[in-house]
Amino acid sequence: MHGEYKVPGGKLVVVDLDVVDNTIANFGLAGDFFLEPDSALDDINEAVNGLSADSDAASITAAVRRALPVGASLLGFSPEAVAVAVRRSLARASSWRDYDWKIIHSGPVPPVMQMALDEVLATEVGEGRRQPTLRIWEWNEPAVVIGSFQSLKNEVDPDNAEKFGFSVVRRISGGGAMFMEAGSVITYSIYAPSDLVQGMSFADSYAYLDEWVITALKSLGIDAYYQPLNDITSPKGKIGGAAQKRLGSGAVLHHVTMSYDMDGEKMVQVLRIGREKLSDKGITSAAKRVDPLRSQTGLSRAEIIERMKATFVGLYGATSGDITAEEYAKATELVTTKFSTDAWLTRVP
Repeated sequence: MHGEYKVPGGKLVVVDLDVVDNTIANFGLAGDFFLEPDSALDDINEAVNGLSADSDAASITAAVRRALPVGASLLGFSPEAVAVAVRRSLARASSWRDYDWKIIHSGPVPPVMQMALDEVLATEVGEGRRQPTLRIWEWNEPAVVIGSFQSLKNEVDPDNAEKFGFSVVRRISGGGAMFMEAGSVITYSIYAPSDLVQGMSFADSYAYLDEWVITALKSLGIDAYYQPLNDITSPKGKIGGAAQKRLGSGAVLHHVTMSYDMDGEKMVQVLRIGREKLSDKGITSAAKRVDPLRSQTGLSRAEIIERMKATFVGLYGATSGDITAEEYAKATELVTTKFSTDAWLTRVP
């Protein structure tokens, strides 16, 4: 069995192993990481050999850590990364380049349709009718998108939402509220087979699925990095946040919203954000704009998106695609039966 894991911001970890009588055998670790002393590689290999093939990531990590000699230096990887690679090999996980990716960047649709398209496209990938896909969102009306488990009344001020013309919709993934105006944020969704994140914890998969966008932001001069569990940030403040949903169809939906140039004063009027949340949102005062991508790059939103798409193509290969008429029809039906209903919006009052 063969497994690979690219450590977000680090190096590639590669493992090869056999399973004999439910026991790991002939284990070998490789990669472009740095390890001192050299003999520590043999120590790691010996530690993993003989472990049960049912060992979880925590058990594998502990075995590797115990085997390391005092003062060992691991650069670009960690015992946890070895464990992820082992679990991915045992689960026969896939990698980005195993798929023919599509990129969709189509015209604007209403926020409630965005919610429906996320569910439909993820389901289509999981059931094998669509290739894995990266979709860039476009919309031309203001909206608040609340997480699947958020309380509507606790998150949104309905009077100010109406005053500023914001609709409120609920998505199928967890996480916090997204404050969205046309041209103010960059949002994308990844629809992938769950095999792509096999062997990873939720925490590991968040950073893994967003490593490409970190690479894109760094190419634009932003010192971007991932802050667990689900934030993309920089020394100058938070840039965006991710949310994720695993579907029973065998797909993972992963989406991210990053601030391009948001009106912070309006945001704190529409959202019920307490003082303890202000710093997390990158706001030092209610009157300040939240503009990490615009201010740190000096580029238009469109230029940043083009760099993101080019980076994705360069790393994983992808061709342009579009949403099919059948997929739009399914999404339209979901808007009517689910996403535009009070029952869904108020499922957590």
